[in-house]
Amino acid sequence: MALAAADRATVRALWKKMGSNVGVYATEALERMFLGFPSTTTYFLHLDLSLGSAQVKAHGQKVADALTLALEHLEDLPRALSALRHRHVRELRVDPASFQLLAHCLLVTLARHFPGDFSPTLQASLVKFLSHVISALASDCR
Repeated sequence: MALAAADRATVRALWKKMGSNVGVYATEALERMFLGFPSTTTYFLHLDLSLGSAQVKAHGQKVADALTLALEHLEDLPRALSALRHRHVRELRVDPASFQLLAHCLLVTLARHFPGDFSPTLQASLVKFLSHVISALASDCR
């Protein structure tokens, strides 16, 4: 099921508003996930997971870049995210539930930073977008 044009426009407008800070918000979402759901840290034992660490910031930027790539390639997410899917599912064996937890933490982070913009419509569009991304990333798990 494709993401509706209105949802695409809504998410793209938020991405434009975030500008070069997408990595900052993704990093905060990762930090929230690590604190709120400690089991997710098992995939990152090789990193310094303390708040504000350079390694978490670097990974947050990777998450931001992947989400931006997904937004740019909504027509064919499985192909656009195939390398990430392979790495996370086949090599790292990330539990797909972790993608859901990160998506939840990203929603909380964005609601915190954009309270005036975070309408039910924006939330619904983000949930749909993130669901499509998660589906593309976890498709090899089935």
